[in-house]
Amino acid sequence: MVALGILLWLLGLSLSSPEGFQHAATIMDGFFAKFIMWGILTALAYHAVSGIRHMLMDFGYVAETLQVGKRSAYMTFVITVVLAILAGVLVW
Repeated sequence: MVALGILLWLLGLSLSSPEGFQHAATIMDGFFAKFIMWGILTALAYHAVSGIRHMLMDFGYVAETLQVGKRSAYMTFVITVVLAILAGVLVW
């Protein structure tokens, strides 16, 4: 919920005026802001991948055994790491 507040604040600031956009761009130039944005994007990626995993389990495409559950959880983490690296390239 905090991440949503940060993203909406930056969006509102950037859309308020040309000066607001420049201020938002200046904020995003710092390492700390980029690190926070990377963390938000990584959390969003994990949430999306895990949600897709759970939907596949609910629809019956993925069996609900312990072994398959462990394998799908491992794949969720692997896909999230790949997406986190891509988000880092996007942010930096």
